[in-house]
Amino acid sequence: MDYSKYIKFYPDFPIKGVNFVDIIPFIQDKELFRSLCDDLTALCLAPNIAAPEARGFLFGAGMLYGENPIANLIPLRKKGKLPFSEGDLVQVEIMKEYGPDHVYFRRSDLAASKPTGDTIELTFFDDILATGGTARGLALGLNAQKVTIDGKEYQVKVKDFVFLVEIDDLPGRSRLEAIAPVKSVIHVKEK
Repeated sequence: MDYSKYIKFYPDFPIKGVNFVDIIPFIQDKELFRSLCDDLTALCLAPNIAAPEARGFLFGAGMLYGENPIANLIPLRKKGKLPFSEGDLVQVEIMKEYGPDHVYFRRSDLAASKPTGDTIELTFFDDILATGGTARGLALGLNAQKVTIDGKEYQVKVKDFVFLVEIDDLPGRSRLEAIAPVKSVIHVKEK
């Protein structure tokens, strides 16, 4: 299916110089959403998905549904959005197109993952790949983690990156390929 015809663009949003890619039309049609979630799931190499808020959640949760190998969603959230116990929260600094930011995840969410051998393999999923700052920072932060499940320690490993939309003329892909393979459903140009 040609999903690119459903995308809308808003120049200079949220700041001047950023071309906002609006993927909301994908959640306004049940069959379109289901088809897209199936196609995204087919790209995932790991049984666990790490997805940043908020638009990554929309499709990440949809990929949990149905007959597929996806078993768990690890939410990656902004400050103050995840309740946590002492020592559970991990802060990761990321570099977005318009400046630095911080995103958080819980070790307990990683421990709820389905292990593969001696690792917790993750597919990092997000809606848009632009400069790759968010994905790179979070992947490095996730890869630095070890979690214990039933007395056994597992290394966390981002196995692949999956994106709904990739902006091909920005450097995101080249920044991420040194970490893991990158796959995208839709390719667009910034200008």
